[in-house]
Amino acid sequence: MITAQKKKTPAKAPVKPVRKELKGPTKKKKAPIMRSNNKTTFEIGDKAVYPAHGVGVIERIDNKEISGTILSFYVMRILDTDMTVMIPKNNIANVGLREIISHHQVSKVFKIFEDQEVVIDTTTWNRRYREYMEKIKTGSVYEIAQVMRDLYVLKKTKTLSFGERKMLDTARSLLVKELAIAKSATEEEIEKKIGSYFETAPQPIAPTV
Repeated sequence: MITAQKKKTPAKAPVKPVRKELKGPTKKKKAPIMRSNNKTTFEIGDKAVYPAHGVGVIERIDNKEISGTILSFYVMRILDTDMTVMIPKNNIANVGLREIISHHQVSKVFKIFEDQEVVIDTTTWNRRYREYMEKIKTGSVYEIAQVMRDLYVLKKTKTLSFGERKMLDTARSLLVKELAIAKSATEEEIEKKIGSYFETAPQPIAPTV
């Protein structure tokens, strides 16, 4: 008599426990940087902004031969200092040369002044100095406005150091002239408008450890 044999079921492999990876705290995304207008070409008589120098006027366009190649340069006079700079026409994007902001964009600058609930590290001026200089070098009117706002708010709680005062003067000088041109106003009117935002500025929020 043939007996039926039971089929042997293959042994199941042991199930390995799944380890859950512990994720660290998620980093907050930085707010996008608001950019100013970028223009690719300028004409003689146009006003433009040269990063870290301020508003200037294109006085002429010169052609110069360099290493056997003819290059065109914008010859620009900085209004505040009367300094003349030469900017290669084919390199204005890298240099950061841009047109004056529009009347509509001025309101965005004032919005930055309104937002004074800012965290300011009051202990490490060297680090803040580097951060502020990087913002000023971008040539962005919005970045410069943030530097100016932070220092004005800080001024409400302590006496600014020499370096801080100089940085505030730089930011204010770069902003006031451009805003005055954009709004067809006098620099005195712009100074008064800016001052109105900081007459009752709140104390800065202390950074968390």
